[in-house]
Amino acid sequence: MSSHTEVVETGIRVRDGRTPVADRIRDRIRKAHGRFRANDNIAAYLEEGELEQLRLEVAEKIEEVLQALVIDTQSDHNTRDTARRVSKMYLMEVFAGRYVAPPPVTEFPNVARLNELMIVGPILVRSACSHHLCPIIGRIWVGVMPNEHSALIGLSKYARLVEWMMARPQIQEEAITQLANLLQDKMQPDGLAVVMEADHYCMKWRGVKDSESKMTNSVMRGTFLKNPDLRREFLSLLPGRAK
Repeated sequence: MSSHTEVVETGIRVRDGRTPVADRIRDRIRKAHGRFRANDNIAAYLEEGELEQLRLEVAEKIEEVLQALVIDTQSDHNTRDTARRVSKMYLMEVFAGRYVAPPPVTEFPNVARLNELMIVGPILVRSACSHHLCPIIGRIWVGVMPNEHSALIGLSKYARLVEWMMARPQIQEEAITQLANLLQDKMQPDGLAVVMEADHYCMKWRGVKDSESKMTNSVMRGTFLKNPDLRREFLSLLPGRAK
C-alpha cells in the first residue's frame, strides 16, 4: 500500500485526491451504459459493502472542503466530527433515494372495479435543489382515476414512494415528472395527476432571500389532461391547500 493511502475502519481513505470507490462505481455504470445524474437511482450498480466504503470516502472529501474553507476541525469541538456526520446525512438520509432500491410496494387488483376520483395527500416532501444542494420542503397531492384493470396500492405506499423519489438532488419540475412516471407504471390508471407545492431554500437562505415565495407545478396524465371538468374537480378538492 502506498504512503498516500490509509486504512480507516472498513474503507480506504485516500490522500492524493483519488476516489477509488466512487471511480469503481462510475466505471461499472458506464460499462452498463447507465447514468449517474443527480436525480438518478444507482442502487443496482452498488455491490455489498460499497455504500459504507463510499460514506468513508465522501467524509474524507468533506473534510478537505472544510479545510479549504479555513474551518478548524482539529481543535474546534463543534466541527471535529462534521465531515462524518455530513457524509452519513447525504448518503443515508437526504440523498438516500439515489443509493437504495425502491421500497417494496404490494399492488392489489381492482376487484371492485373502482372508477371514481381518488386523492392522496398532502404528503410531506423533503428534497434538495441540485444547483446549490439547498433544501426543498413542500407537499404533494396525487389524484388517480383507476379503471377495472388498474393496480391499487396502499395509502402508506404513496408516502414511501414519494420519499424515495424525492430523497435526491433535483429540480422540482423533473421530480414530479419522475414520480408521475413511477406511479403510472405501477398502477396503469386512466388518469393521473400530481401537484407539488414547495419552499426552495436556495431562494430563502441565499440569493434574493425571499421568505414568502413558493413554487407550484403539476403533471396531468390521461383523463386529467383531456377532461377539464375532472381537472377542476381534482384541484378544488386538494385537502390542506389554500385555494
